[in-house]
Amino acid sequence: MAVKVNLVLDDDVKADLDLLVEAGSRSRVVNRALRAELLAIRRRRAAERLDELRAKTKAAASGEVLGLLRRDRRRT
Repeated sequence: MAVKVNLVLDDDVKADLDLLVEAGSRSRVVNRALRAELLAIRRRRAAERLDELRAKTKAAASGEVLGLLRRDRRRT
């Protein structure tokens, strides 16, 4: 469901939006841009969290990882 919100845009962003995007498509364009930015934020946070975990966790040898994967796959 769509929800109407009020946003404040910089003058130059609003001018470009008006110039480049026809009136019936502006909400769709803003939605796509916002979704892309939110996804980038989520990915950045996930990468930061992985870096934190990586710093706290001991490294595993590739053979050990493969063995654990094979064992887990046999369970299903």
